[in-house]
Amino acid sequence: MQEQYIKDKKIIEKSERDKRAELVKSILDAREELNQLNKNFEYADKDMIDYYTYQLKANQSKLDYLIKFAKKNGISLDMLEAIKMKIYMQNDEVV
Repeated sequence: MQEQYIKDKKIIEKSERDKRAELVKSILDAREELNQLNKNFEYADKDMIDYYTYQLKANQSKLDYLIKFAKKNGISLDMLEAIKMKIYMQNDEVV
């Protein structure tokens, strides 16, 4: 029996603009997730408090890292807000 090989797909490099947009989206998603975790923590019963505590700490560390990485790459918080507004406007147009 002859083996068949799957053809490799070429990996397409993202442009700098796409990388920056993905980074900003990751920051916005992490921030939204952190807000949701805070709300869940407020209403957690005693068995879930430890779970949400660890989740909050992990998510805050992720967000801190992403923001530090964004600043290192020249993305300011003003740019984040501008891009956030652009994303929301695009989502409104799609719906």
